[in-house]
Amino acid sequence: MGDCSSGGGGGSSSSDQSLSIIIKWAKQEISLDQECLQLDDTVEHLKNVIYHKTGVQPTRQKLFGLKYKGKPAEDDVKLGELNLKPGTKLMMIGSTEDAIQDVAAAVPNNEVINDLDIPEECIIPVSQRQEFLAKIEKRVAEYKVTIFNPPREGKKLLVLDIDYTLYDHKSTAEHVSQLMRPYLHEFLTSAYEDYDIVIWSATSMKWIEIKMREMGVHPNPNFKIMFFLDSSAMINIMSPDYGLLNVKPLGVIWGKFPQYNSKNTIMFDDIRRNFLMNPQNGLHIVPFKEAYKNRHKDKELLYLSRYLKHIAKLKDLSSLNHKHWHRKIPRD
Repeated sequence: MGDCSSGGGGGSSSSDQSLSIIIKWAKQEISLDQECLQLDDTVEHLKNVIYHKTGVQPTRQKLFGLKYKGKPAEDDVKLGELNLKPGTKLMMIGSTEDAIQDVAAAVPNNEVINDLDIPEECIIPVSQRQEFLAKIEKRVAEYKVTIFNPPREGKKLLVLDIDYTLYDHKSTAEHVSQLMRPYLHEFLTSAYEDYDIVIWSATSMKWIEIKMREMGVHPNPNFKIMFFLDSSAMINIMSPDYGLLNVKPLGVIWGKFPQYNSKNTIMFDDIRRNFLMNPQNGLHIVPFKEAYKNRHKDKELLYLSRYLKHIAKLKDLSSLNHKHWHRKIPRD
């Protein structure tokens, strides 16, 4: 992977025409030596050099820090037009084909089976059933949480699902950015001012890690995710009407982090059954599907940013009816 050859390079080979760049990718910092890049080279050439260094295909690379006339630089823009200083650091989000194949093997069809949902009027009071509370206690004791960023004093807690909440996981596109829910980064930046943020998906941890990297959610300098929870943090409960259900009990988080509780936690999910153990803390978000049709008109996260800001000043969220959240904020 260390070869600089990529084809398509241009310009003089003199040192005053060369450029050194550092790529920050995952936990690595990769130096692109001056002999690899010239000022007359294009962004496309830069991506090819990065590919030879990392194995991340150019089409899967998302580079932060390349601006041309106030907009993300297109592939045909020359590096000399970007006013990059020697040793400029650029953050890259992207995964190698091998990593993606590993996840595909771990999660069949790269999707979660979401076809069983529960009408809101049918949510049943199961939060005090001793057999379910015992399962939560077991998760608290045994489930290992990797903390990326510590809890902040005085902040409320926001727990977010991924598939159909932040990302259309069934549609196809040339780049993951086309499947991200509109306003995602703006939403997370705004929410982070008042809330610590946790990602909880009913998938494998590998799948969560790759999706968060590809979408530029983790790591990100504008908001800092506290930790991820995967499917193994969930529990099974038995409903007399719907049989065996797999749900996301917030008690797992509250047991590990006592500063959070029903009064300062809110959870977004497109599947109501996921917050069956904590219905008062759950907000049912409209699923984001068919991204190719809806990404230009979906404003759910924009409006939810306003709602989170509105309720952030409340001392107790447990008495709110999130079913009517949209009535409390202005809409375009």
